[in-house]
Amino acid sequence: MLKVTNLTKEYNSGDNKVIAVKGVNLDIAEGKFVSIIGKSGSGKTTLLSLLGSLDKATSGHIEIDGKDISSLKNNELVQYRRNKIGFVFQSYNLISNLTAVENVMLPMLFNHASVDKRKNRALELLEQVGISKEKQNRKPSKLSGGEQQRVAIARALVNSPKIILADEPTGNLDSDTGEMIFNLLHDLAKKNKTTIVVVTHDLSIAGKTDMAFKMSDGSLA
Repeated sequence: MLKVTNLTKEYNSGDNKVIAVKGVNLDIAEGKFVSIIGKSGSGKTTLLSLLGSLDKATSGHIEIDGKDISSLKNNELVQYRRNKIGFVFQSYNLISNLTAVENVMLPMLFNHASVDKRKNRALELLEQVGISKEKQNRKPSKLSGGEQQRVAIARALVNSPKIILADEPTGNLDSDTGEMIFNLLHDLAKKNKTTIVVVTHDLSIAGKTDMAFKMSDGSLA
């Protein structure tokens, strides 16, 4: 499902060359829930950005569902990212002046889906992640942190991606809510056969995933 071969990312910082990701290799099967742990500056968020094609590698290859995304042009990457990859962020990244259902509907707008199709899909997903009907039309400021993250997960799922990339999805949540979000992601991985890669500092979460990797100085163990 996800295969990474000799992935390297270098950039210049002043007069110095920084190697943020060093020759990383990964092979993750469909429907697996994988965690990547490591200290700040270890390269894990950079790796996640490369996997999501938000940044381009200096060298190496990334294959998702048999397609080498490393060779795609920018316009092809935009479309691929939109249809094949879902993103979940620590800060939720919901649009404040849209309701929960409107936030979830938004990614489908770019695929020219009808309003009815977008709304029905959004309502289905909000129910799946546990957002009650009375809260589906609330704006983010009227939802708790855990509820906002559930909406963000529903939004990530709306285009039926093959892979979800989550950057510290429980980082802004208390431990009980964080565990609920973890369990939700775990269930989604199994039920939808969606591959999920989570960057986290939470060792208790990492210990419950199907596979766990540690990143240090750009290298993966």
